[in-house]
Amino acid sequence: MPQISEMEFLRLPLRAHQLLAGVPLHDVWAVDLPGPRTGITLDQFLRAANEQLFTPSPLVQGFVALRLFLGRIFGWDRPRTLVQSAPTFADRLTDADRARSLIPAGVREGRDGLFRVIYQFENEKLVELINRTVHAAALSALVETASGYRFYFAVYVRNVGWWTPLYIAAIDPFRKLIIYPGLMRGVRANWDRAMVTRKP
Repeated sequence: MPQISEMEFLRLPLRAHQLLAGVPLHDVWAVDLPGPRTGITLDQFLRAANEQLFTPSPLVQGFVALRLFLGRIFGWDRPRTLVQSAPTFADRLTDADRARSLIPAGVREGRDGLFRVIYQFENEKLVELINRTVHAAALSALVETASGYRFYFAVYVRNVGWWTPLYIAAIDPFRKLIIYPGLMRGVRANWDRAMVTRKP
């Protein structure tokens, strides 16, 4: 469940590569999943798992709760006005992207509705977070391999001020040592539960 090279990720035929051109790719993670059958899509996995990629562990839940608590105290998560310097990534969608998406752009999801869907295709989903600390995007993608499937999770970060690099540097140890490894384990557990052990 490691971080992987950007080169491997950038070789994938994903819409996000063009849509997020110019937005720094912060890091990419991946987990290999067993293949109970061919042709499984990310959308099918999400529906089978009740739209939950993973169930966070108590430790991850604790860190997320702490971050949200601090966000309320310091006002980090109050909405920012979408000005020209930091538009939503949904502004980059084409009519074809919108027609292809299984979920309309702008739908809120996640804890407290902090994330907004940009698009969800059959094997690729992009959400964004805009607040007073960052303008970030998180991509989930599922790729069929010779031995099963590989799930990718990529994070893009655009600065919204001089404090963004400081904020990211402060949370990076928690993200890389606890949050994302826990997320990848959770994806594998949900996959096993929803796609491997589930009766046809």
